[in-house]
Amino acid sequence: MLKTKKRYDCAAGCPVEVTLDLIDGKWKGVIVYHLLSGTLRFNEIRRKLPSATQRMLTRQLRELEECGLVLRTVYAQVPPRVDYALTEEGRSLEEIVRAMHAWGERRLERLAQVIQTAA
Repeated sequence: MLKTKKRYDCAAGCPVEVTLDLIDGKWKGVIVYHLLSGTLRFNEIRRKLPSATQRMLTRQLRELEECGLVLRTVYAQVPPRVDYALTEEGRSLEEIVRAMHAWGERRLERLAQVIQTAA
């Protein structure tokens, strides 16, 4: 189910705004990237993002859940178990997120070359 609280003034850049609005935030895109490989528990995500605080990670996951990109499944057991997985809508971001990953890798390589040249 698609959910949105925001209305967009659809000028020429509106589709970009819509996309960035969903994955905006320091960790949302990275969370989506890691969930592309499959369902993860909260602590598994936390280990993949060691510099994210628990509070921030919880908030970002809830926002991704609210907008329909992530499915949160709570299992009634002791200790409690919570799984996170991408919804079909979340999976539709795969091409975009993988392209961002590839671009970031190339950017890091260029930066390393600049640093190496300057040394």
